[in-house]
Amino acid sequence: MTTPTTTVRATEPEPRPQFRDLLAAEWIKLWSLRSIRWTFALSAAALILFNTNGVLADYRNWPSYSPQLRASYPAAGYGDIFVPSAAMVLMLVTGSIGAITVVSEYASGLARTTFTAVPARGSLMAAKSLVVAAATFAYGALVAAASFTVAQAVLSGRHINLSIGHPGALRAVLASALLAPVCALIGMSIGAVLRHTATTMVTTAALLLLVPEFFDERHRWTAAIAHAMPYMAWQRLWRLDELGFPPGIHYPSTAVEAWIVFAAWPLVAVPVAMLVVRRRDL
Repeated sequence: MTTPTTTVRATEPEPRPQFRDLLAAEWIKLWSLRSIRWTFALSAAALILFNTNGVLADYRNWPSYSPQLRASYPAAGYGDIFVPSAAMVLMLVTGSIGAITVVSEYASGLARTTFTAVPARGSLMAAKSLVVAAATFAYGALVAAASFTVAQAVLSGRHINLSIGHPGALRAVLASALLAPVCALIGMSIGAVLRHTATTMVTTAALLLLVPEFFDERHRWTAAIAHAMPYMAWQRLWRLDELGFPPGIHYPSTAVEAWIVFAAWPLVAVPVAMLVVRRRDL
């Protein structure tokens, strides 16, 4: 009598997720949050209308402007295309979005599930950073390009519109678009460090909006700190060269230095987020 034998097949290990799979997963997680979609849509519309309102004021008041102001308007009125207050709102919105992508996962417990499925935390944060940067750059580019286009359409009625080829115009539009991902990655990094929703939001808003108000450009050391902030770098890139600098600015920055600041913040924020997530337990 023969004894029946059973064949045991060796189970094949599950394939490790590729980086493109992590990108796809992070993209799905980002847009699965209904609040993110509504925040992008409503804030973009509000910012475009906000910028357009400044240009409409110039359009309505044009007949009462003095000859000197009319002569300088193509440069002096450039600030109405993307007003500083709109830039602050853009920074607050994108910084909050970047923070939410991290703190919401810790608050809901999704981070534990994600890290169990994919132990490579550094790769996960790298994928999240790319997705957040891409989404917020598209958002910033839409707001900046639409604001510029609508503004020129309005100003063309007074024959004072500027083309994108005007010196400094393309640089200002690009700087306004890049301000969004820079602030989003800063918020994401702060969220990875603090992991608490309210604390993260307050810290992000304080760093992006309040800190620059404490430093002016009248002294060398305060100017150095001010120039290192994203908002001040955006202001320098947004300013037309022929405008000059207001009185009291003794140590102005250059456009090259402002671009370096734009590059430096993400290059610091993303590695910090990756390091913190890899080293700290849930």
